[in-house]
Amino acid sequence: MARFQPVMTAAGLSEIDFETLIRLARSPRQRLRMSDLAAQTGLSTSGVTRVVDRLEREELVRREACHTDRRASYAVLTDAGRERLEVVVPQHLQDIDDCLTGLLSTSELEAFLGSLRKIRDVVRPCATAGAQEAEARLSS
Repeated sequence: MARFQPVMTAAGLSEIDFETLIRLARSPRQRLRMSDLAAQTGLSTSGVTRVVDRLEREELVRREACHTDRRASYAVLTDAGRERLEVVVPQHLQDIDDCLTGLLSTSELEAFLGSLRKIRDVVRPCATAGAQEAEARLSS
């Protein structure tokens, strides 16, 4: 992670800030329930609340109330959050390619990613929490 940190630091993001923004960016409608965001990041609910509070102060994320469950709220990526990611992601992807994926052939990379997904599903079964439910809600 030390190899990737300078790009995030230059953009004013910690690792967890970056992970939070990326998870929101790849989610349907670029939003996740706070509980799903906590599950995906492996943070406690109070931990994810602190991260979202900080990102909200920087206007990178906003909260939205859930219309169907008054107890729930969503973290939503803002335009400023998307713009911050547009600064970080290209260099981050280049760093990943230079250090990891670029060292593998296409078949090695496919096998490696398949193995990582299997491990992720066992080690962090909530890593994609809310994604399928959100897709289903959008489809209906």
